[in-house]
Amino acid sequence: MTFEELNLSKPLLNALSDLDYVQPTTIQQKVFSVVMSGRDVCGIAQTGTGKTFAYLLPMLRLFKFSKDRYAQMLIVVPTRELVVQVVEAVKQLTTYMTVEVAGFYGGVNMNPQMEAAEKKLDVVVATPGRLVDLILSGALKTKAIKRLVIDEVDEMMNLGFRPQINMILDLLPLKRQNLLFSATITEEVQKLMTTYFNDPVTIEAAPTGTPLKNIQQIGYDVPNFHTKVNLLELLLTENEDMARVLVFVATKELANELYELISAKFPEKVGVMHSNKEQNHRFNTVKQFKEGNYRFIIATDIIARGLDIAEVTHVINFDTPEVPENYLHRIGRTGRADKDGIALIFVKPAEKEFQESIEGLMSYRIPMQPLPENLVISDVLTEDELPQVKMKNYLIKLPAKELSGPAFHEKSAKNRKVNRKVSHADKMMKKYGKPKTRGAKVKGKKKK
Repeated sequence: MTFEELNLSKPLLNALSDLDYVQPTTIQQKVFSVVMSGRDVCGIAQTGTGKTFAYLLPMLRLFKFSKDRYAQMLIVVPTRELVVQVVEAVKQLTTYMTVEVAGFYGGVNMNPQMEAAEKKLDVVVATPGRLVDLILSGALKTKAIKRLVIDEVDEMMNLGFRPQINMILDLLPLKRQNLLFSATITEEVQKLMTTYFNDPVTIEAAPTGTPLKNIQQIGYDVPNFHTKVNLLELLLTENEDMARVLVFVATKELANELYELISAKFPEKVGVMHSNKEQNHRFNTVKQFKEGNYRFIIATDIIARGLDIAEVTHVINFDTPEVPENYLHRIGRTGRADKDGIALIFVKPAEKEFQESIEGLMSYRIPMQPLPENLVISDVLTEDELPQVKMKNYLIKLPAKELSGPAFHEKSAKNRKVNRKVSHADKMMKKYGKPKTRGAKVKGKKKK
């Protein structure tokens, strides 16, 4: 099927033609007619399957111009990068339409965003926290919202946005169409749909955990962290086809450490991204990567949901993720729009169980390759890789405590004090050696 065969308007077809898009992806094809019918939708699709256009195309096809300044469509996403990506996608599709779109996210001054929210808007794209702030401030009105999209909802739940999502849903008009997209349907996501959605149609582009067919997966068993660093440097040095690479690590601290270790060998060719980096730094890093100035980016999992960069040649899992679904989100950054991609994973012995969980989710064994012969195997271990010395705890049984007895020596005579009342006569006897009297009183004798 081609986009020409869908019930799209001429302006949308012209925009797709400008973008050189001819055939809809599976999720785009399946979602279009259901959204056009007005039904609520629960779309299950991995990243990289084209789900942004899957909900934008039918929504923009149903869009009717209004002189009212209040927005008709609301799209909620988990990250700032994803806000920028969706706003850009709306602009690309509405080249030949009159549609006003704005994106709102936290981490920046809210005053300019409040001013933008008070202007004429048709489509609003926002992260949950900033969206709640704008609604409660009165700058953004939601009374005209006809269609709501909650994208990457499973990730929003993982990030703790459940209270904000509930508040947003409670503040919107009851009469609206709800579209939800997620890579996995957790119990929390199911509860959300049961509470707020009206008999949603579930559309699955591929069963949860199915790896994309156009992504080649390769694994390496690596003994330790520093050998992983050596392997990464070797692969990037010897493989010129690694032209645009995303390297995923587990934590912000590790991202910074790896950047320090490897940037000297690839000066001005590597960027680093995680949630602690300022917004301008993150946007500039993506810009440098897209323009080819950066050959690779070191990033954390939270960024995996917000990057939509065409023609990523390779994804490298420097760490094996503990959450199996995160592996699928990572590798979905390559092989986009039905293009081929390559995903590599470095597995330490302590990470083997994580690899097994990933393979169980995918029902697929990752092909493992031997380490390159010229790879330097490091014997330097990090603190968490050092052997743990376990000391046996020998408990010594103390003898039973006996009741305390008298002191081991007798008290001296002067310390043997006995409390008794001493009469005046005894005191005098002790002092003078004989009884002393005060003298007898003479009765009846008067002083002269």
